[in-house]
Amino acid sequence: MAAMTSSARPFLNRRLAEFGTTIFAEMSALAVRTGSINLGQGFPDTDGPEEIREAAVRALRDGRGNQYPPGPGIPELRTAVAAHQQRRYGLSYDPDTEVLVTAGATEAIAAALLALLEPGDEVVAFEPYYDSYAACIAMAGGRRVPVTLRPHEGAFRLDLDELRAAVTDRTRLLLVNTPHNPTGTVLTREELTAIAELAVERDLLVVTDEVYEHLVFDDAEHLPLATFPGMRERTVTIGSAGKTFSFTGWKVGWATAPPELVTAVRSAKQFLTYVASGPFQYAVAEALCLPDSYFDSFRTDLRRKRDLLGNGLRAAGFEVYQPQGTYFITTDIAPLGEKDAYTFCRALPERCGVVAIPNSVFYDDPEAGRSQVRFAFCKRDDVLQEAAGRLRSLAS
Repeated sequence: MAAMTSSARPFLNRRLAEFGTTIFAEMSALAVRTGSINLGQGFPDTDGPEEIREAAVRALRDGRGNQYPPGPGIPELRTAVAAHQQRRYGLSYDPDTEVLVTAGATEAIAAALLALLEPGDEVVAFEPYYDSYAACIAMAGGRRVPVTLRPHEGAFRLDLDELRAAVTDRTRLLLVNTPHNPTGTVLTREELTAIAELAVERDLLVVTDEVYEHLVFDDAEHLPLATFPGMRERTVTIGSAGKTFSFTGWKVGWATAPPELVTAVRSAKQFLTYVASGPFQYAVAEALCLPDSYFDSFRTDLRRKRDLLGNGLRAAGFEVYQPQGTYFITTDIAPLGEKDAYTFCRALPERCGVVAIPNSVFYDDPEAGRSQVRFAFCKRDDVLQEAAGRLRSLAS
């Protein structure tokens, strides 16, 4: 029977009309349908530390978190987040008033934008950007203003003059992501200094997505924007356990900020999930207290995987932009004689049994990333080796 409606108005809110099924769902379904290796969606194919998984089991058995946890998050996790920020970066936060636990970083981003934006406010964000940014800005009634990271000498770079020009009297907020998904760019001290000076000069709020903070390679260094002069009082910093501890399904994230900003974000968050991930919060509290050796070995392992897949992609004929962070590699398919990343990615499973993501979906102007394709390297070595072998068939 056809759906009944009293008007011809579409069911979907017009703010979301441009957003269909996410590219990740589409490509993951394609991977399942074709039996391909999925290097598209960014989740590991192995679990994180056994002791942290057992901590979650222990919490379940002990009855901790099986009912609604406190709205701001359990005290143990808020304290662990505050201690982590102090130990790693010298940032001091009150766990009772300046830390908010969320259902992953995605909810933290949504709650921050819903709380801090009024309809018509402009948000400057670096593109290509994670697709939820655009959707959350739209849901809040904001207007996104992209500043494009452009390929330069084998990596992606931020044009600071373009950033300054993007800020107008209508700009309310800067949405910053470093280490950056999908390009793997890690913003430098000089770039972050310029961003901080601009935010202070124009009295802007800043939301920083730092979920890949522990996944930086080579000589790159993660520097939280909140550590720069004048920034702590205007910055909402977002972190997540999923990427750092390889438990992406647990959906445990957090936001740290001054009390008035946390209060605002919590006001929106309480009407989204209210609370989530009760027993897992106890496990993540323990995970954040792991010794530095865990973070060092995890980073070393991911760097090796990056090089394994990167070398395979080069051998297959891709131009590879060497990532400084995250667990994604962006490539250009033009050397393969290809022009359109979306068409290429839809055909890739049938051609060689591998799934990837077209970067064009992360741009307001798809032409800017028309020939860019993203691969995830957070997989087992044997999977990466098999994928590299399959992709080499493209070279011939």
